[in-house]
Amino acid sequence: MHRRAFLGSALAGAAVASTARASTFELPPRFQAQIVPIRGGWTPGDIHVDPNVHHLYFILPGDRAIRYGIAVGRGDLYESGVFTVGAKKEWPSWTPTQQMIEREPEKYARYEDGMEGGPNNPLGARALYLFEGTRDTFLRLHGTPQPWTIGRSVSSGCVRLPNEQVMDLYERVPLGTRVVLH
Repeated sequence: MHRRAFLGSALAGAAVASTARASTFELPPRFQAQIVPIRGGWTPGDIHVDPNVHHLYFILPGDRAIRYGIAVGRGDLYESGVFTVGAKKEWPSWTPTQQMIEREPEKYARYEDGMEGGPNNPLGARALYLFEGTRDTFLRLHGTPQPWTIGRSVSSGCVRLPNEQVMDLYERVPLGTRVVLH
């Protein structure tokens, strides 16, 4: 199935600026967004993340889901749990956490005052902010200007999707959506 046809109106007319490498990168078929059958018992509207196979599932009615390719946190940086979408932002700004700066100062210290949203921002085109109750966990489901990282465990704890896929998911997901990171 052609990617644009699948993503449909959520991306109609959307112009996503990206680096030359990102715009020429072809995502492997197993990480392209597609509707897949699932076993019963999952609640439509929920999101489930399986870090072992690098897929995020947006549950649809009728034992189906939209499966998106993802990258997840490396090593012990992936945090499982049940969260809710507490905020959504288009072209979000980004500031590394203090833990990220302490862990890798050579990589993150220069961004301690933050980075404006845009095509080279690590959070990509859209971000869904994961909360526990009213507390922001600093975990995100977000886009990436580095689609070649999809299918790997490389991030500092968040779940990355290709920008086209996170834009589609963003349009489907209301605030309060339940997110299960397995």
